[in-house]
Amino acid sequence: MNFLAIDTSAAHLTVIAQKGEKVETAFIRDSLHAHSVRLMDEIDGVLSRAGLSLSECELIASVVGAGSFTGIRIGIATVKGLCFASGVPALAVTSFDALAYAERGGKRLALVAAGHGYYYTCGYGEEREILIPPAYSSKEEAERLIKGGFSAVAYETLGLGEKIVDPAQGLLHAVRAKCGEKISPAMLHALYIRKSSAEENAK
Repeated sequence: MNFLAIDTSAAHLTVIAQKGEKVETAFIRDSLHAHSVRLMDEIDGVLSRAGLSLSECELIASVVGAGSFTGIRIGIATVKGLCFASGVPALAVTSFDALAYAERGGKRLALVAAGHGYYYTCGYGEEREILIPPAYSSKEEAERLIKGGFSAVAYETLGLGEKIVDPAQGLLHAVRAKCGEKISPAMLHALYIRKSSAEENAK
């Protein structure tokens, strides 16, 4: 399978190119404010190392949220542009998917920091089916879910006893698992679970 996948939804930047059995990955920590500057160079780099052209891709995937509002928009706009230019279909992957698919086995509660003591949460079953839809949760609500039998997973320490998982591996496995869900790039939309701070402050 051939594909390109990017994640600009968090502080890290992940870009993956797979051509057949060959996988090339660029992973950069703490680059939230440089995503727009570094993204295209990293895309060119992984494609070149994999020996893959955009026209050979079967899909181009973007993480559509939850996460940084600006980061999500950067990723979606980039993937839409690449898809329209190359005629390749898109794939929407959530940050929750990437967390849940990072490891096998067990019920998972995917956690993404939402600021101000809140979290974006999504609960997955043994087969990575969604049991609890994406939500904006308080610490108490997240703890209640964990006590209910979910193992918490996150990209960073959040103080909920979570296991820290590899974002790049999670994205890779999520794209492979969801590859049958390709869509037109025009249908690629952000997953916003709450309004942005700017929208809230404008009230």
